[in-house]
Amino acid sequence: MSCCAPGVESALDLGRPTANLPSSQEITLASRPLGDGVMQTDLSVPAVHCGACIHTIETALGKLDRVETARVNLSTKRVSIRWHDGDVPPFVSVLADLGYQAHLFDPAAETRDETLADLIRAVAVSGFAAGNIMLLSVSVWSGAEGATRDLFHWVSALIAIPALAFAGGIFFRSAWNALRHGRMNMDVPIAVGVSLAYTMSLYETINHGDHAYFDASVSLLFFLLIGRTLDHVMRERARTAVQGLSRLAARGAMVVRVDGSRDYLPVDEIEPGMQILVPTGDRIPVDGKILRGTSDLDCSLVSGESTPRQASAGQIVQAGILNLTGPLTIEATAAAKDSFLAEMVRLMEAAEGGRARYRRIADRVSALYAPVVHLTAFATFLGWMAATGDWHRAMTIAIAVLIITCPCALGLAVPIVQVVAARRLFESGIMVKDGSAMERLATIDIAAFDKTGTLTQGQPRLVNAPSIDPDMLAIAANIASNSRHPFSKAIAGSAILGRQSKFDAITEHPGFGIEAISEGGTWRLGRRGWAGWKGRTGGEGKHGYGGTVLTKDGTIVATFEFEDALRADAKAAVAQLKGADVSVEMLSGDTAGTCAEVARTLDIDDFVSCLLPSGKVEHIEILAKSGHKVLMVGDGLNDTPALSAAHVSIAPATAADIGRNAADFVFLRDSLLAIPLALEVSRKAGRLIRQNLALAIVYNAVAVPVAILGHVTPLIAAAAMSISSLLVIANALRLHGFAPGQQAPTAPRGPISGLQASARMP
Repeated sequence: MSCCAPGVESALDLGRPTANLPSSQEITLASRPLGDGVMQTDLSVPAVHCGACIHTIETALGKLDRVETARVNLSTKRVSIRWHDGDVPPFVSVLADLGYQAHLFDPAAETRDETLADLIRAVAVSGFAAGNIMLLSVSVWSGAEGATRDLFHWVSALIAIPALAFAGGIFFRSAWNALRHGRMNMDVPIAVGVSLAYTMSLYETINHGDHAYFDASVSLLFFLLIGRTLDHVMRERARTAVQGLSRLAARGAMVVRVDGSRDYLPVDEIEPGMQILVPTGDRIPVDGKILRGTSDLDCSLVSGESTPRQASAGQIVQAGILNLTGPLTIEATAAAKDSFLAEMVRLMEAAEGGRARYRRIADRVSALYAPVVHLTAFATFLGWMAATGDWHRAMTIAIAVLIITCPCALGLAVPIVQVVAARRLFESGIMVKDGSAMERLATIDIAAFDKTGTLTQGQPRLVNAPSIDPDMLAIAANIASNSRHPFSKAIAGSAILGRQSKFDAITEHPGFGIEAISEGGTWRLGRRGWAGWKGRTGGEGKHGYGGTVLTKDGTIVATFEFEDALRADAKAAVAQLKGADVSVEMLSGDTAGTCAEVARTLDIDDFVSCLLPSGKVEHIEILAKSGHKVLMVGDGLNDTPALSAAHVSIAPATAADIGRNAADFVFLRDSLLAIPLALEVSRKAGRLIRQNLALAIVYNAVAVPVAILGHVTPLIAAAAMSISSLLVIANALRLHGFAPGQQAPTAPRGPISGLQASARMP
């Protein structure tokens, strides 16, 4: 069995003219902007087969101008291309020249598994033919001679023809398409082996030979197709999390027009700004904001919490949330392809595509497979001819070598584990953005946590509001209303807004605060050391340069103090990481006193306070130069540089968009136990990958010499090849039943009194 996708070549129209390829305008409209002038285009490439195909496609596309990266996903038969905005690179025509028909990915067209249906039909035809030929062969084995024997051989030859043409067409079309475009793939030796077995049998029949091998050639196909069908089913089982998630997306929604009329539109036609009516019992089709109505929402898909939450006007909702008790009218804030649900699907699919070290090794070996196996089989034929002079025996042994020498197990060793591990993490509310991230996570020895919004819930409460001048508090609230930072929200929510202050310009400075310019002067709300740059009040002795203050022209006019609550199970997560031999540090822009209190509560030994965003990056770089592999966990806009600088990074789903994009993992639930769980699953996945690679190497090291020595028939070779791949897949599926270790006691969830404002105002 090969790891190639079965039956996909049958869909190829090899004579398709390039005029029918998608136009540049169609490609541009179907592409997603990623920022900084980078676009991403997803193409469905059903002819992708194996590591050799992946290497061919990625190498060819990577040479095109303006193409940044090209990644092939073997499970979804899709290639994701990131390219710089401008003229569309000719990647579709390049793929066509290589023999890979590509079209724009359409989720609606992939609802039915046509590949499995084709495989089942091929198995049925080959099994029927093999059974009948086997019955005829029994008569020959029982002693039929002369004309009777020849008749049975001719009947067997006629039965084998439709079986080879229909069931074997899966392999023949694939091999021919590869050869006509100057490539090799894993189906070429299978096609050669089956053809040689039939040709030898036909030669024996024409020359009235005693033995023919029609039963072997058709049975060979039967076993190969059984193995390939099981391979397909098991791989699809590993991907059911992605498929199930895709099915949760609404197919359409009722749009309320400005004049009050209603139209039902496909979800892909919904644009930001449209008003959508979501009836009771329906899922929300796109990300949006509730305009009218109240209801209970099942947010388990987004947050993992099974308890419904109440929602009313003004609240933000994500695609995929189930509306339980009342109709809602929402305003779409994103298109379907940019929704939270679509992002989770993309993250799941991207998990297999990472080019981890093991994956690169396996791909390189698989790419060398076809030429090496043909040379080995040819050398075996020449060797046996020289040793025995029996071309019939030499050819049979060479066919067995062609069949048994397969890197399918090696090609599957890494991606199948990555897919299963990604599903296992998804079931626990953890999204994986890149398969290589799991490999990197398994090697960490230090976990660095941001404090506010990560170790704490990021929902602080202003505790000294009564002691602040109401006018100053109102001004601070006006300024804070322009920021999404948790402390800005706390300030804005604690003041009774009176007369709105007029500002000529308001600017956010990530990691420092907000600056507002008016006719009366310059106001700053944020870090003490940044905002209060003159006219010190003497508070530096207590707060250092941390804490949040309001200043006018550099003079501090108000100081703000907060309290916050720890995230659920934060202490348990820290304890589990320590139990896994990972040191835990806390990096924060807050004051030393506040950081010390949190560190003491969570049993964190090391922390660094009063850090700017650049300071976090510098600290991580120092650790990396010392040989440490650092995991960074953060949620804020100013954590983005640190997330990018770390060896591997994790962010909660509540993080800023840019933070989620920078992180390698995103966890959807409040509990920080997602971090040690991700670490444990990644380490288990690493062990399974090494086991799979060992299985593949041992199989080829044992099977190939045995076949070369003539101890294996083509039929046994087909069975052995199938079993080797199934063993690798079955070993990967063990991760489904993997249970994490014992959880440590949970941390108290009450507020930590006296927490000062974090210095990382965005």
